[in-house]
Amino acid sequence: MTTPSVLKPEELKPAAELCARTLEQLDRILLGRTDVHRLVLIGILSRGHILLEGLPGLGKTALIRTLGRIMQLDFKRVQFTPDLMPGDVLGTHILQDTETSKREMTFQPGPAFTNILLADEINRAPAKVQSALLEAMQEHKVTVGGTTYTLEEPFFVLATQNPIEQEGTYPLPEAQRDRFLFNVIVDYPTRDEEAQIIDRTTSTQSATPAPVVSGPEIIACQDTVRLVPLPAHVRNFVLDLVRSARPKDPASAAWVREQIDWGPGPRASQQLVLAAKARALLKGRYHVTLEDVETLALPVLRHRIVPTFSAEAEGVSVDDLIRRLLREVPRPDRKLL
Repeated sequence: MTTPSVLKPEELKPAAELCARTLEQLDRILLGRTDVHRLVLIGILSRGHILLEGLPGLGKTALIRTLGRIMQLDFKRVQFTPDLMPGDVLGTHILQDTETSKREMTFQPGPAFTNILLADEINRAPAKVQSALLEAMQEHKVTVGGTTYTLEEPFFVLATQNPIEQEGTYPLPEAQRDRFLFNVIVDYPTRDEEAQIIDRTTSTQSATPAPVVSGPEIIACQDTVRLVPLPAHVRNFVLDLVRSARPKDPASAAWVREQIDWGPGPRASQQLVLAAKARALLKGRYHVTLEDVETLALPVLRHRIVPTFSAEAEGVSVDDLIRRLLREVPRPDRKLL
């Protein structure tokens, strides 16, 4: 059994500085919702995909486009519609003339062949199109016509969906929802933030994002995240938190069995740990803390828990259930690694 690599102090500083420069540019260009900026960056550092949920006009597309410019990454946007086909996303074979006057079938890559794929209003496309993204999200590969193509790294999907308008939508299947690291709720800006947005976007003021990080540097930061030490007491807390949300677990509380129909699987534990490591790196810390896990529990778990009918009838939201779990799950005593 090989001994896992340990993060060295000299490896932490460059990655933390890159994160700080990226956040500085995001906060300068996009006013308000700095918490969303940090969650998106944590998702990228964790090699995760993100589901952004919010009403139209709240800057979700602007955030992703700006991020691509700051990171000097290729960016493509797909507007999901009910008539979209899998080939419109992955690509298709077309018949082309060659120099020898013969016609051959050649592969025309689709928008999925990029670094940042914005799947706008992903729940407007039918299940066949949504499932076409599963292999790309999980394996970072695409199979078309029996041939498998490897996507260029870094690759991540940022999908948006409107939580209010449900007519003509196709809810994401649980298997696909589980592929997203975060489910981020994008809310309205504050009054002061909205006033600044008005001043900037209705005048001659302009702000251009400066490229501060490259694709290879992002990959290096992603590798560094996995070297961040995970104390045993933090790992135990992650296990207790995730397992306590499973109604069929013998140790689950009575209210969990009454209000939760389905709980999160092992992928939730894995991604909560990875995200906590990325947040520690973002904070310039050498190890993961309980605060990292508690802060990220909502976006990691909210799309992996299905409440019961009685919980919904009582007006209990998934976020309410997660907050109660955070209050009731005991904090383990700190132990040395």
